[in-house]
Amino acid sequence: MHSRVPGGGDMSRKQLSRSGGDLSALGTDDTGCRILHLDMDAFFVSVELLDRPELIGVPVIVGGRGGRGVVVSASYEAREYGVHAAMPMARAVQLCPQAVVIPPSKGRYSKYSRQVFQTVAEVTDDYAQVSVDEGYVDVGSALRRLGRPTQIAIALRSRIRERTGLTASIGVADSMVVAKLASTRAKPDGLLVVPVKSVAGFLRPMPVEALPGVGPRTQDTLARYGIRTIGQAADADPAWLQRVLGSMGATVHRFAHGKDGRTVHSTARDHTISAEHTFQHDVSVLPELERELLRLADTVAYRLRAEGKAAGGVGLKYRLADFTTLSRSVTLTAPTDVAAELQAALLPALRTLHGTSAQPVRLLGLRAGDLIDFDAAGRQPTLDQPDRSPREAELALDAVRRRFGMQAISQASLLRGPGPEGGGSEGADRDAHGGE
Repeated sequence: MHSRVPGGGDMSRKQLSRSGGDLSALGTDDTGCRILHLDMDAFFVSVELLDRPELIGVPVIVGGRGGRGVVVSASYEAREYGVHAAMPMARAVQLCPQAVVIPPSKGRYSKYSRQVFQTVAEVTDDYAQVSVDEGYVDVGSALRRLGRPTQIAIALRSRIRERTGLTASIGVADSMVVAKLASTRAKPDGLLVVPVKSVAGFLRPMPVEALPGVGPRTQDTLARYGIRTIGQAADADPAWLQRVLGSMGATVHRFAHGKDGRTVHSTARDHTISAEHTFQHDVSVLPELERELLRLADTVAYRLRAEGKAAGGVGLKYRLADFTTLSRSVTLTAPTDVAAELQAALLPALRTLHGTSAQPVRLLGLRAGDLIDFDAAGRQPTLDQPDRSPREAELALDAVRRRFGMQAISQASLLRGPGPEGGGSEGADRDAHGGE
């Protein structure tokens, strides 16, 4: 019970690596398969096509049009030409010159994301949204009420389509790592069950880079020792893997056997909200970087408040002109959803990086993590706190934006200088292992 993506060049490197093996041999026994991985199909493109149905079936790219613009999402027709998310737009247009390029619509993706996960919440409270278009669902508590895992997945996909007009692919398995790989193999608009007894047969033929966390560097390291498939990683001595890969070795070995110590509850804390911006021209002026950091903080804080969350930590992504990427993380003294506080926490790191690097900056990003419900944040007023807090002002901005759009109003300090161009700030929190 699945659909596979046609062609061989329609997905990112990570997605392409998830090929291998005969899916028809898996069977459909979902006993013990309580974990669903839900991934919306070409989410950003699909949202845009709701208003432009005449573009269904043709190559479509969502992303910035500027010289530094990047691809946020590509339709499956565009992916057949090798176009994928995070690719420079100039390269994408070279590969697929007939593609229709649509600039990202501010706010729409979050709206549809909320509808999707409100639908998930009607099935069970045991779910973790890990990005704007992706999440894990533990249906163990819903089996008696709603039936077998496969029945629940079928009904969930149908309900999402009825309410939003969008399609989702779902993997059903006994662990998060296997469910995620299954949802990718099911794309687009598909459902794939990996029975407990078939996990090894499903995983072993796949390239090792299909496993979450195995990026190009780890892949190259393993390849030097002749390990190219998940089966070979599963057969390797775990102590040797740990010597070669460090702490990642144990995770690779565990994942290669379909074992996953994570739970949906623990993953909820791993959810992050992020935004980043690729500058039209490399930037070396510190005040401009500081202003962009505030703009990113404003975007992330708005999303935090929309989800009712507060961040316990923040991270800075600082990419130089030669594509060297540096990162810094800060634990906050108190959880917050206020833009000024997110920016203030990262300003020292930004200034230090600027002062120690001779190269200008190509991209800046901000990530909010360690999320908790705002009502549980327990923020205490301080003696020097003004009568009107910065949060009240930002809540007022939210109200205006919800009514008139994100561009209707902004913080005064952001009025100078151009807004983000092609940075994909709406496409928050795509992780390194997935992709539409």
